[in-house]
Amino acid sequence: MTASPASVSGDRSDFRHVLVSGTKIGLVTAAAVALVVAASRLMAAGTAREALVTLVVLAGATAAGLLPGRWAVARTAEGVAGAAAIGLWGTVVFMAVDIVVLRPLKAYPWTWDAVGGGSTWWYLPIWWMLGTYLAWMGGLLAAGRGTTSLAGTVAPVIAGALVIAGLAGVLGCPIRFPVTAGAGFVVTLTALALVSVARRS
Repeated sequence: MTASPASVSGDRSDFRHVLVSGTKIGLVTAAAVALVVAASRLMAAGTAREALVTLVVLAGATAAGLLPGRWAVARTAEGVAGAAAIGLWGTVVFMAVDIVVLRPLKAYPWTWDAVGGGSTWWYLPIWWMLGTYLAWMGGLLAAGRGTTSLAGTVAPVIAGALVIAGLAGVLGCPIRFPVTAGAGFVVTLTALALVSVARRS
């Protein structure tokens, strides 16, 4: 049985699809955070732990940034908006897991809360914005590239993230490699999305 052209090329931004897809993204994000917490607690500091955490960060960023655009079959502005909505709902689902499971288990060190002056809520609006932004950029990239395979889309983003993180290390940046790799992912995804949009216009 083959799919109709409309189902292959049409944007999928209906409410139910957004909620189901966003829930998946939120649960994947929660699993990634749990893996980072476990690695930080169970593994000795060193190259192996940094490599594992970097791998988890990039895998989580790939899921949050690129899957919404693919699941929304983003081809037009509506599909890109659907991808962003999936990303936003994913952050809301993660927030629920965070509040119900991770916070009671004291998954984060006290310095995490100290950033917000002792508040446990400072990072949630930032998380909502970041998750929505990543999915939005991923949706733009999906719309620009069309039916490119996931591997073909992910490879340049990961490569750019690792190059940026490597340069940061060479330049003596005191921030941990997994963090600079995550930041590099956002920067690279944004750049590729903008280039993709420019080529279509």
